Parts: sequence; structure tokens; C-alpha cells
Amino acid sequence: MGLWAFIARRIAVSFVVLLVVSICTFFLMHASPGDPINAIIGERQADRPEIRENLERRYGLDKPLPVQYVYYLKNLVRGDLGESITTRNPVADELRNYVPATIELALAAMLFALGIGIPLGIIAAVCQNRWPDTLARFIALLGTSVPVFWFGLLMAYVFSYRLQWLPRSGQLDVGMKAPPKVTGLISVDAIIAGDWTALESLLRHIILPAIVLGAFSMGIIARMLRSSLLAALGDDYVRTARAKGVAERNVVIGHAMRNAMIPTVTVIGLTFASLLAGAVLTETIFSWPGLGQFAVRMALKLDYPGLLGVTLVVAIAYIAVNLLVDIVYGVLDPRIRIG
Repeated sequence: MGLWAFIARRIAVSFVVLLVVSICTFFLMHASPGDPINAIIGERQADRPEIRENLERRYGLDKPLPVQYVYYLKNLVRGDLGESITTRNPVADELRNYVPATIELALAAMLFALGIGIPLGIIAAVCQNRWPDTLARFIALLGTSVPVFWFGLLMAYVFSYRLQWLPRSGQLDVGMKAPPKVTGLISVDAIIAGDWTALESLLRHIILPAIVLGAFSMGIIARMLRSSLLAALGDDYVRTARAKGVAERNVVIGHAMRNAMIPTVTVIGLTFASLLAGAVLTETIFSWPGLGQFAVRMALKLDYPGLLGVTLVVAIAYIAVNLLVDIVYGVLDPRIRIG
């Protein structure tokens, strides 16, 4: 199978998966206990049928669930995610306000995970069964084992409260204006505007949540790379390179790492998608105005359009990353395109 046919098939499968996710999420949310209308009108007006009927008609809750889903799907094709029951604003506008902050935090967390995890994995594999290996495995195990909420509170207590080195909450200092919005990412917008003060403030604010969010991914990447690199270092072509007198550094980086990185790419892709989806606790601890906080608000208010919008963004993130990983695999190893 050619590369383009392989990519087209993967894209078609991704759309089917996204459709199935939207169907399951839609019906599961409406099957959950609670009434979003009561959350809007409050207890005093909950017994007034005319108000309830008007709101149900406004948000389409008076129609059967299959009909509601068909309307939702039609609007989704047009790029209309509906109107939030809680804020009365279009869900797409709400997501545009919150998603960039989560993307920025996820990118910073992944940068930390790669910057620490890859060297740890290499050191652990090269120094197998020696003290650097033990130390690297301990750090990786610590990153994957420590609960996010505990680690976040500990980091905030030590570095924000006790040492006062780094701020604990928000994206910018209190009273500081964000740079003119172009991309929604404050770091990029600050660079475009030449606002180095805002960029410096953002970097100080993002360090703690990025470390807390990226700790688990760091441990996973380090352990996977160690395992893959050890397997690659034991292959025949590596022994042949060593027998020819190739320097050990070139053997590890130039030969073994190429094969070791293939399974690690999958882990990197999936962990990045999980960073986008799993930032709820981190964003709550550090008051980071991202998708996680928006999802919590929508869940507490049983805001169906808002929750569906959040689910759609998370699903697209996972599917897009999986698609990208599949394409990279297809390029690196043509045998994967078969079947």
C-alpha cells in the first residue's frame, strides 16, 4: 500500500472514531442524573412550568435524544458547537478563550518531560545496573508514582509559599495586561508584540505547573526509552559496529537510538495527548485558566453543550496525535502500511 493511501485510510478511520465518541458522549451525558434547567433557574423558579418550557425549547431539550443528536451533528458540521447553558455564550468562543492556555501548559510540560526523560533513559541504558541507572530509574519511578494533587501542593508550598521563588497562580502577575491577542498563546503573542515583560512573567508562572503536569510523562518516556535502547544495544548490528571500532557514543546515538526511538514516539504522542486532557488537577491547584477549569465548571452545572465541546476537543487531540504517530510509523517502517 502506498503512503498516501495509508494516510487516507488512517484519516477515514479517525473520522469514524470521532463520530462514535460523539455519539457515546452525547447519550451518556444526557443519561447522567441531574437537570441543567434547575441549575439555570434556581430553586425558587424551578416549579414554574412556563419558565422551564421556554428554556427547554430554547436549548432543544424538549425534543427526543436522537433528534437532539441529529441537530447537534448538523451544527457541528457547520462549526457551531451550540450555546453554553451556563454562560449564554457560544461554546466555540468559550473554548477559544480556554484551550490556548492548556495548549501552552501542555507544550511546556512536554518540553520538561522530553528534556529530562530522554537523557534519563539514555543514561539508564548506557550505565545498566550501575548507580546512574539506579538513580535514573528512581527518578522515573518517582515521576510516575507521585499523585499529581500531592506533588502540585508540595511544589506550591515549597517554591511559592516557603521560598517565594515562583508565583503559584495565574498566567501573569496581578495587574499585568496580556499582549494583544493574535494566536491566544500568551508566549507567542508576547514575542509578536515585543512584550518581553509579559513573556518573562508567563515563564515564571508556568514553571511549577509544567513540572507537576510533565512529571508523569517524564517517567514514562525515560522508562520506555531505557527498555527500547537496551534491546537495541543487544542487536547484532550494534555488536558489529562495536567490532569495527566505532566510538561508543556514535554506536549509541547514531545506531541504537534510531531504532529505540520508534516505540518511544508512540509514548511521546500519547502522553502529549493525555497532557491536554488530564490537566484538570494541575490547572485547579495553580489557578491556570485552561480547559480543565472550564470542564469542571461545565460538569458542575450539567452544561451539556459545554461538556460536549470539551469532549470533542479532547477526542480530536487524541485522534490527531494517534494519526500523526501512525503516519510517522508508516514513513519510518513501510511494513506497517501492509494490511
